[in-house]
Amino acid sequence: MRPIAPKIGFDRFIRLEWATKALEVRAGLAEIDELEAILDEAHSGPAARKKTRTVLNRLWLEPRKNLEPFALRAVELFQAAPNTPPAILTWGMAIVTYPFFAKVAEIIGRLTSLQGDCTTAEVHRRMAEIYGEREGTRRMTNMVIQSLDNWVLIERQNKGKLVLRKQPINIEQSSFVNWLVEACLLSSDRPIAIASLEASPLNFPFYLGSSIPYILSESKTLEVRADGAGTQVVAIIS
Repeated sequence: MRPIAPKIGFDRFIRLEWATKALEVRAGLAEIDELEAILDEAHSGPAARKKTRTVLNRLWLEPRKNLEPFALRAVELFQAAPNTPPAILTWGMAIVTYPFFAKVAEIIGRLTSLQGDCTTAEVHRRMAEIYGEREGTRRMTNMVIQSLDNWVLIERQNKGKLVLRKQPINIEQSSFVNWLVEACLLSSDRPIAIASLEASPLNFPFYLGSSIPYILSESKTLEVRADGAGTQVVAIIS
């Protein structure tokens, strides 16, 4: 019996403008009609618009029930610091909501870790190994890459064939560091060694600072402990 291929989910190009407006609506800083107007203008037909709205619903407007507390904390962070780049919070929600998105992000982070760039062909090849040689896999991988470029978290060159890392965004507030680490933990579904967080391919667009152990030790949602080998790891408080 053939194994069932993992679901893709993140099947649309999502502009940061749309995701930001959805976050503003969720935070009570904008009206739903404003989002509807933006989507109406950007889409040529109801089918495409509906698919985009489904992704935005999952990210911000109607997250899955198990992710509701995590999304609510993101909204509270945004309300307290509305000048924070929305891409930070949207990235975190995307990697916990859509495993396909997280895998593309992780692969880009890993491939660009040494020289700062990689080809889209390399990303497609790695994704095909996981999700199969399907047209949908290739097309949706492109959707994620295109979205990340629009969010200014990567840069595409050579007609989109080359992916470059950008200078990482410095996360200065401890509350945002804790939230992004929790996003990594939710996405990975396992404790993570603290020493590996700084170089984590899953969070490559961000710099979490040099005080990660101290920041995590002060968290109300995360716990720092030693695993069986004595390695210091961080996990979500159960």
